[in-house]
Amino acid sequence: MEAGTVLLICAIVLIVVSFIVWVCSRYKKCPSDKIMVVYGSIGKNKDGTNRSAKCIHGGAEFVVPVFQSYSFLDLTPISIQVDLKNALSRQNIRIDVPSRFTVGISTEPGVMQNAAERLLGLQLSEIQELSKDIIFGQLRLIIATMDIEEINTDRDKFLAAVSSNVETELKKIGLRLINVNVTDISDESGYIAALGKEAAAKAINDAKRSVAEQERDGSIGEANANMDQRIKVSEADSIAIQGENEAKMKIAMSEAALKEKQAEALKIATTAEKIQAARALEESYAAEKAAEEARRHKEQATLEADIIVKTEAQKRQLELEAEAQAEQIRRKAKGEADAIYAKMEAEARGVEEILKKQAAGFAEIVKSAGGDAEAALKLLIADKLEDLMRVQVEAIKNIKIDKITVWDNGQNTNGKSATAGFISGMMKSVPPLEEVFAMAGMQLPEFLGKKLPETVEAGETAEQPLVESQPEPETAVEE
Repeated sequence: MEAGTVLLICAIVLIVVSFIVWVCSRYKKCPSDKIMVVYGSIGKNKDGTNRSAKCIHGGAEFVVPVFQSYSFLDLTPISIQVDLKNALSRQNIRIDVPSRFTVGISTEPGVMQNAAERLLGLQLSEIQELSKDIIFGQLRLIIATMDIEEINTDRDKFLAAVSSNVETELKKIGLRLINVNVTDISDESGYIAALGKEAAAKAINDAKRSVAEQERDGSIGEANANMDQRIKVSEADSIAIQGENEAKMKIAMSEAALKEKQAEALKIATTAEKIQAARALEESYAAEKAAEEARRHKEQATLEADIIVKTEAQKRQLELEAEAQAEQIRRKAKGEADAIYAKMEAEARGVEEILKKQAAGFAEIVKSAGGDAEAALKLLIADKLEDLMRVQVEAIKNIKIDKITVWDNGQNTNGKSATAGFISGMMKSVPPLEEVFAMAGMQLPEFLGKKLPETVEAGETAEQPLVESQPEPETAVEE
């Protein structure tokens, strides 16, 4: 019993100790070179929104298991080499500004919160690239607002502007600017080098002028001292002294002429340097003009390409519309052709039915004639005789004869006068029934007429000429 109690007590003690150790392990201390970010269920802000993270620097925090977790942000400074090239200044001169920036994660409360929200989980190289992009943009912006003389001579103003603008943007992602070091500034046109040469030449000229002035003052002082000495020593030597003075005057004039030549040479050198600088600027402007011209040609080519593409699309649309119209016309024509075909087929069927009915009627006529086809034909002809006679009459019915003049010599041929012969010939121009039946492949029945012998018919059908060739006409008949 005592052994079981001891074991129970030991188990309870072990559980309590393990719980204490586990609780102590959740109490996290933040190193001095890091920022500990606790995230999860943190609480709410003053405005009632959920708090995204809690940043701790130089302290410790108990991390609630399951509900919270933690991570660290490294405060190690990051060195970024920024080789800015072809940055456009306010004078439209492109310069190169190689520099090195040193940045790091800020420990300011608000900025530290930005770092926890935007940089947590990023590698050092990723933070470096992100910072470089921001620095490049702000550096170009600052250079565009300053002249080259300000950038080159007033470095403090330039660095102050860089620090102010860059740090303002870096704070938005939780970084601070530690140091800026601009190594050198140069430009492709040689404008900065020309400014340096101009300053050096000016310093040299000032120095030479100062030396000349000192030498002149020394020479004048020495000459005055010698003159006083010689005047005091002996006025007898005045002629000699005057000669010496004249010689010294010539020497001074020679030296002055030499210095004048030197000044002119220096002026020529300075002018040449300025001319070279101006030519460099002119070449730079020409290059920029060529670049703008190339950009204009590119934009023009792009615009032409857009117009060509649009025109091709319109052309394709017109082709599709034309094909659609052609297809519509083809279908309409096919429908009309089908309708015509159906109509003609119906008409053919109607004609076929009529012919069948006529054939059936002819068969009934033959049957009623006792099977005698000739008798049936006679019945049909007798039925159509009135129509046949009407056709012959209609042939000459509408002939309009206002006046006929026949010259007759009074002689009769075959018992007929010239007028009778003319009328007979005109009537014979109408096809007789016998010829009509012959053209149809049939023979005229005998009860309708019988063809006369060739000789008689030839004698009866002999036509008299309308005008007989006689010496003198005797009578004239006018109707």
